[in-house]
Parts: sequence; C-alpha cells; structure tokens
Amino acid sequence: MKTKLLSLLSVTLMFSGISMAQTKVWDFGNDTATWPISTGIGNDPIIVDDLGLYPIATNTNFGTVTSSNTTFDDGYTATQRFQFNGGGGVTPPDYMPVQRYLYFDVDSDCQVKIWFKTGSNGAIRKLMVTDGSSLLGSGTSNSGSNTDLVSFTANYPGAGGRIYVYGDSANNIYKMEVTGANVITSNNNGLGDFNGADSVLVYANGKNINVANVTSNATVNVYNMTGALVKTVNTTTDTNIEVLSTGLYIVNVQSAEGQKSFKVVVQ
Repeated sequence: MKTKLLSLLSVTLMFSGISMAQTKVWDFGNDTATWPISTGIGNDPIIVDDLGLYPIATNTNFGTVTSSNTTFDDGYTATQRFQFNGGGGVTPPDYMPVQRYLYFDVDSDCQVKIWFKTGSNGAIRKLMVTDGSSLLGSGTSNSGSNTDLVSFTANYPGAGGRIYVYGDSANNIYKMEVTGANVITSNNNGLGDFNGADSVLVYANGKNINVANVTSNATVNVYNMTGALVKTVNTTTDTNIEVLSTGLYIVNVQSAEGQKSFKVVVQ
C-alpha cells in the first residue's frame, strides 16, 4: 500500500508541474547561450531546449547560426539567425517533411508564431507549419510587395501531438513562439531506454504503444496529459497497448530493474 501511495504521489507531482500551459519561446536571434554561432548540427538529429532538429544526410550545414542584425515591423529585433539551408524535401499535398525540419510535441491545441525571412534576397520562399498530414499555417516572403521579413501564426487544433516546421527552400528563422500548450518534445517519437540491467523500449506505432525488450515481470501504466490512468498492463514479455485517442501520453514502466517514465506521441 505504501509503495502504491508513493507511486501515485510521484505521478501527481509529475503532472502538477506541467498542467499549466506556458508560452514557449525559441529566440534564435538573441539567445546566444542556447543558439551560439555555428556551422550546422551535422548529420544526426538532436533535441535542443525541447526543440527537435532533423538534418539532411548529404551535408552538415542544417542549423547553421550566423550574425544578422534585423528588425521586424512588430519591433522584434535580432542579432543572428538560424538557417535551414534548403527545403523539407516534400511538396503539397504531402506535409510530412523528410529533411531539414524542426519539430516539437505539444499536449493540447495551441498557436505557433514564427519570425523568418527568405534564404536568398529577392527570392519568394515559403515556411510551413504542419502536423505531418495537413497544413496548419504558412508565411511567404517577397510575395507581391517584396516584403523580406515575415511573421505569421499557425493554429494547431489537435488534442496533442507533433508539429513540424520547414520550408519549400532555404529560409532563415529568427524566433518561434508556442502559446496555449505545454511543449514536451520526446526523442524519436517516444523511443527511450530503461535504466537497469536490461533495456526496455517504449514507442508509438499507430494507435498502439509498444513496450519491447521486456525480460522480467513488468507493470506498465499509461497516463494521459491530464494525469488520468488510461491503462495498466502486467506483462513478462513484449506487449502492445492500444489507445483510442491521439495525443501525448506518459508511460511508466516498473520492473525488478527499476522504473522509468517515457513520453510517447500517438498520432
């Protein structure tokens, strides 16, 4: 009973810390500690400050940060910029990028605002915000009025999931802001490892949450983002847990080797 009460308290505290949505800001233009001048991130995807960066395999310059003193019409000023150095590799009606994109996970509906400019002076360029299957919003630079600096908003109506940001070609981004949801970005769509003698993997596969590499008695608890327990499974082998709704889930695995919680995005 004492162990169950402690587990319940741990889950309650975990969700109390993220229940109130706050505005999340990535200020590439001024936050030089998080986004220092660089030549790119290389060829491996990484997560920086809850923002996923997915590069391209054929070069290393995605994510280059360079100096750029800029002032937007709304008064936002910047001293540097984050460069995409190319497009996301897809064209509408396909909205799931395959290279050179940013991504982040949210737990509810939200608004995304982005400040950017074309990667080539005078060229018409578009920056898109999608959920992987539909366009949530976009901005176009040098469109008609030859406006180089652009800010726009996109609205995500879902209950939680992954949002992607990418361009049709090279664009430079200065700032992104998410309002109305908690941003809790997981690595590789929820893939994680287990702290113990064995390695347990938890990840989403369609409407299923897969728990793999189970080698001993394990209790798997699945919680939604309100903290409600959705399902409990006791297993000694690999298992698939079906969930009916898309969104962000917390999966807690307990076994003889210890316990760990995983963030999983079901889309």
